[in-house]
Amino acid sequence: MTRLAASPPPTRTTYRHGDLRRALLEAGIDLARHGGPDAIVLREATRRAGVVPNAAYRHFANRQDLLQAVRAAALSSLAMAMEAELAALPADASPTERARGSLRAVGTGYLRFALEETGLFRTAFSVPDDVESDTDPAKAGNSGMNPFELLGAALDSWVDAGILPAQRRPGAEYIAWAAVHGLAIMLIDGPLRSHAREQAAQIGPRLLEMVEKGLLAG
Repeated sequence: MTRLAASPPPTRTTYRHGDLRRALLEAGIDLARHGGPDAIVLREATRRAGVVPNAAYRHFANRQDLLQAVRAAALSSLAMAMEAELAALPADASPTERARGSLRAVGTGYLRFALEETGLFRTAFSVPDDVESDTDPAKAGNSGMNPFELLGAALDSWVDAGILPAQRRPGAEYIAWAAVHGLAIMLIDGPLRSHAREQAAQIGPRLLEMVEKGLLAG
């Protein structure tokens, strides 16, 4: 069946004060969603926003500025995907059940976002970042926490619930993150990509169980 070419986005010619930056950012997000970080081009964003290229420089000095803004929005979306999984946890769960469920939820949200928003996922991790000192609110979800902070909070709840000894807590984020991110990359860019959703459903829960056991084994 012949696939029809996508219609070009409508051109906007007028903006209320303050709208242009948001319009450029939304154009950049759309470019990233469909093509990843390499698709973010300032000139194309201005075309989609319906303005001349020079108008963009009042808001984004160059492509790197726009990429960083889109990347922050992608991390915020990832945080919200994690929060959606956290919100689905049973309200009457015990502290231990909730702690274990929280870690699984942030991992599940991470993998789901990688599969459903692959372009944004790639963009989110396209630039090296010092996550431990990053307090940019643009990267946070509705909770005010970014993805790294949500993972940290889940692990803190393990300590609070008595599951994880406090002396094993430092650096635990990186152990869990490395495992889940590795699977995400295998699903979207690696040997599992041909049946990514089926593999995620089968391997994802087993991987998260292995992460839990590994953290407990110390």
